[in-house]
Amino acid sequence: MKNEQQRWTLNDITALFDGVFFERYQTRLIRGGDEPLYRPRTLDTPYHQVIFARGFFASALHEISHWCIAGEKRRQLEDYGYWYLPDGRDAQQQQAFEKAEIAPQALEQLFTRACGRTFYVSVDNLGGDVEVDRDAFASSVAARAAGYLDRGLPLRANAFLVALTRYYQHQDTLAQAIKQGQRELDAAPVEAV
Repeated sequence: MKNEQQRWTLNDITALFDGVFFERYQTRLIRGGDEPLYRPRTLDTPYHQVIFARGFFASALHEISHWCIAGEKRRQLEDYGYWYLPDGRDAQQQQAFEKAEIAPQALEQLFTRACGRTFYVSVDNLGGDVEVDRDAFASSVAARAAGYLDRGLPLRANAFLVALTRYYQHQDTLAQAIKQGQRELDAAPVEAV
């Protein structure tokens, strides 16, 4: 059996994501450069791309979280049609950022824990003059994660959480974990692709 640290590979997380979702959603997880991005399929690239930054495991989980929440119409738009303001946001912009990030970071927290890793919230405004209450944001994220566990996760998020849990906590093979994630998708009503 692999050492737990060795199980946290980008190849494994990519195999799990692609294995669970590619056939049904024609979507792949792609290692990218400095900035994450979601790209819908084009004539040149016949599949959707969830692109995570710099080969960071945490970035992969975060971008997967956004994808798991995005509805069908959003998944047809680059970066789901959302805005993003870099570091240096004012108080109002930071508040809007945090409000938009609670749900994806709550899923990321669940995914990270399923992998046996430590989750850290991201307020993502390191260069701003705005005082950021990281603890309050972390509490909001934790509360949303608990709510997901109580009321249920979105379909794709649940399927991915099952695959992660099977692979990282139950030591299933990649093929077994992928099959469990696919079963979660198959057991639910058909979701729009």
